[in-house]
Amino acid sequence: MVKCRRQRWVFLLVFFFTVFMNSVNFSNGHEISLGTKLELIHRHDRNLHNEVQPTSQLERLTQLLRSDTVRLNSISQKLSLNHRRTSTNRRNVQEGTTIYNLACTNGTRISNLNVSGEMSMNSGADFGTGQYFVHFEIGSPVQKLVLIADTGSDLTWMNCKYRCRGGGKCMRSLNKRGTFRADISSSFRTFPCSSRMCKVKLSDLFSLARCPSAKDLCAYDYRYSDGSSAIGLFAEEKVTFTLTNGRKARLHNVLVGCSESTNGRSLQIADGIMGLGYSNYSFALKAAKKFGGKFSYCLVDHLSPNNVSSYLIFGSHNDTSLKLNKIRYTELVLGVLRQFYALNIKGISIGGTMLDIPHEVWNVNGVGGTILDSGTSLTSLAPQAYEPVMAALKKSLSNFSNLNLDIGQLEYCFNSTGFNESSVPRLTFHFEDGARFRPAVKSYVIDVDVGVKCLGLVLASWPGPSVIGNIMQQNYFWEFDLKNSRLGFGSSTCI
Repeated sequence: MVKCRRQRWVFLLVFFFTVFMNSVNFSNGHEISLGTKLELIHRHDRNLHNEVQPTSQLERLTQLLRSDTVRLNSISQKLSLNHRRTSTNRRNVQEGTTIYNLACTNGTRISNLNVSGEMSMNSGADFGTGQYFVHFEIGSPVQKLVLIADTGSDLTWMNCKYRCRGGGKCMRSLNKRGTFRADISSSFRTFPCSSRMCKVKLSDLFSLARCPSAKDLCAYDYRYSDGSSAIGLFAEEKVTFTLTNGRKARLHNVLVGCSESTNGRSLQIADGIMGLGYSNYSFALKAAKKFGGKFSYCLVDHLSPNNVSSYLIFGSHNDTSLKLNKIRYTELVLGVLRQFYALNIKGISIGGTMLDIPHEVWNVNGVGGTILDSGTSLTSLAPQAYEPVMAALKKSLSNFSNLNLDIGQLEYCFNSTGFNESSVPRLTFHFEDGARFRPAVKSYVIDVDVGVKCLGLVLASWPGPSVIGNIMQQNYFWEFDLKNSRLGFGSSTCI
């Protein structure tokens, strides 16, 4: 009898130890040597959803250009609302990335975890603009959703059922795709509209000022530039990751938006948005702090076979399958152009010759600057940069027949019969600190149709930032080191 009891106790101890070792609670400060890797799914991946897919490369590119138009308008609107942070905020960021150091849980300093995690990024249609999606696990019990991974958004939100009862417009809007059932999640926590969290800290995320009574909840009303809207509640929730060794890890007190009503076609394709922008409450900052202060992604060619995926990684990149070449680092300018990731560019060269481009085009503290954006497909340049770059590239293509095609904002297309990439001079972005980024030729001389290529650059509005889009970023590994305010990049197969 005694022996039987001992065996039972041993079994229980082994069972609970196994459960503990296969899950990590991020709120208790454990340090582990792993991370998480999420697959990034492109918007035109046929495995993502049942939407009708483009039947040709030309139709596909036309869709991307339409999304880019909405996206660039959205960026301009966001920057015009709050064009620059105050000088105090700039100083705080420069003196030690204050936003990064503010991260706390239950009033205690969060210790960095030597961990990493990955999410597979598939390139996909977004809320008018996004291009890459991730699978997302949230709540207690865990519920699985598909969110747009967006470096231009600071709030993570999803279609959600909390107060929504019965039928009507509310439920009709939620039945279109996956919906997070906040009403059955034991870890879902709302904020009262009378709280300082709602009235002060979430004001930059457009929390509604109206508060009829202290018992009412903190709400938001997001309006997008394409006319779409999302109305819901702010809350904190628990997010679950699968680490690279298969163990589960949980991130607590993640700020999310519970959108109980959405309107507009651009909001019907995914279940919500993962905010990878830089702000106090973005998911990128919250997760990065738990994984050593950084996140990264690697984007494969949009035309890659469907069994090849891009990845979003939280933590260190120790995956040898990336076939990553030497990483170069440059300053990542945080907190100046709102939630966007800005870069200090010095100029552009074509074939080794620096072009005559005014400094004001690149000045992030003026009316220009450059941002790196996952949600924009093509790269847009301010007129003072666009014109000399296009002139130099068109000169190298003078032996090919120019085609007068009406393809959105693409200015120069040609008959690509006999084309060889070696005939095109290399475009290089030069950074103020000496780093250089040389994208592949196929990232700016792009395939449009059979026998047709175009220069994949578009004209940006001025004043305003230039944008390095995701096609220009392809086949490079990009590491956003938020803790040290630096951007790492290196060529890679991303496989």
